[in-house]
Amino acid sequence: MGTLGFWRLAQADPGWIAAVDPDGTEHRAGDLLARANRLVHGLRDDLGLQPGDGVCGLAPNGADGLVLYLAALQAGWYYTPVNWHLTGPEIAYIVSDSEAKAFFVHPRFVEEGTRAAEAIAPERRFVMGEGADGFRPMRELTDGRPGTAPPDRTAGLTMHYTSGTTGKPKGVRRPLSGLDPDDSAELMTFLLGLFGVTPGRPNAHLVTSPSYHTAVTQFGGTALHMGHTLVYMDRFDAEELLRLCERHRVTSSHMVPTHFKRLLALPEETRRAYDLSSLRWMIHAAAPCPVPVKWAMLEWWGDCVYEYYAATEGGGTLATPEGWKAHPGTVGTAWPISELLIVDEQGEPVPARTPGTIYMKMLGASFEYKGDPDKTAANRLKDFFTVGDIGYLDEDGFLFLCDRKADMIISGGANIYPAEIENELMIHPKVADVAVFGIPDEEWGEQIKAVVEPAPGAEPGPALAAELLASLEGRLARMKWPRTVDFIAEMPREPNGKLLKRKLRDPYWEGHDRAI
Repeated sequence: MGTLGFWRLAQADPGWIAAVDPDGTEHRAGDLLARANRLVHGLRDDLGLQPGDGVCGLAPNGADGLVLYLAALQAGWYYTPVNWHLTGPEIAYIVSDSEAKAFFVHPRFVEEGTRAAEAIAPERRFVMGEGADGFRPMRELTDGRPGTAPPDRTAGLTMHYTSGTTGKPKGVRRPLSGLDPDDSAELMTFLLGLFGVTPGRPNAHLVTSPSYHTAVTQFGGTALHMGHTLVYMDRFDAEELLRLCERHRVTSSHMVPTHFKRLLALPEETRRAYDLSSLRWMIHAAAPCPVPVKWAMLEWWGDCVYEYYAATEGGGTLATPEGWKAHPGTVGTAWPISELLIVDEQGEPVPARTPGTIYMKMLGASFEYKGDPDKTAANRLKDFFTVGDIGYLDEDGFLFLCDRKADMIISGGANIYPAEIENELMIHPKVADVAVFGIPDEEWGEQIKAVVEPAPGAEPGPALAAELLASLEGRLARMKWPRTVDFIAEMPREPNGKLLKRKLRDPYWEGHDRAI
């Protein structure tokens, strides 16, 4: 221990550019360190925050949210970055449920932040700027405070809320370690070490998705603790990503398959116009990646495309470029500190290549869903947990995903996995995005519905629907073909790539009881 961790690195080299905002503003490590230190002093002196207390932040990608993270993680607090796409009442639920002792709102999100304000006492609400009714300016906490390290530093943690694709979101809370913050940060670097990521400069990590997502915070924070520069995007734009990679000599990023699809849709001359020779660890997850899309990215970017499967709750798999090429479609093998278990409906292990519910566990990773012991217990099998995904292991221990259990279609007694159908339709050049799910059918129980977001220039209608179905000939059994195809202008996805399928599916099930 002793060479990594942001606070340690910033003291040793305060002039290192630790973060670049979406507008290009550069932030030196020493300045971020001083801001984080002042905030700790302020919250302790003004509001009496203690280790184990919670702090919520409603802030866009960039240095402002990073300062909240760096303050909480050296003061023993739980930091919850809040999804800025939520409405006021949804934000209020998280602020209240997390028992936050301070709530920070960026001026950009004041409207919904104000609607959420009743969840916390007025003296505990802060605006990261000026002039918001009902909020104290953050400078009241920080002005005149020392920029030096606070005493009694102890490691805090992020407490992310699961996305709430079913029911209300739940905070995933882990016990605090009591470690020195830099030692704790150094232990965190194990994750990026799995991908072969090396510490030190010159390295730059591109943040392509909202930093309220677990993986985005985890990968970005870990890269920072390894001494890498964080380069933030405000929102994903395919050509802007290429420009930033060239401009900042980006070496790593965390992406989702939707990003790949948009990158591959760029004209060939645009794709070739940028120098991407710095890329070393372009890591993706969060949604199934169609095999042809992954092959196309490997051909374009070379053997720097890594994949993993994991959950906020802990545990996961890793597919190196070499491992994936030998087992196309896999999400990899278990991490060295993780174990996988595939079981049937009775909770019994199943043989290789037999789909079942995926359970995982990770060494030393205990957690609970905050305030919901029933959900915590329901998702456990012995000391393994599940998020409800279905998959199988091959003979070599490589995991392949089928779908989420809740999304599985049962038609005529047969189990059909929408993800398999989505992957085949996604390949079509006239498809920008697609969702497949079951809708009520009097005879079969469920029939297969596809909802397609056409690619730019593709005309939605019966002709395109027929063309898409015909493209499945010889590639997918007829029993898996969608019975009908509907079109939508834009798919309801979270910015981390997660499809909000219930928003599409629920209208078809109104007045019907769904078996699953």
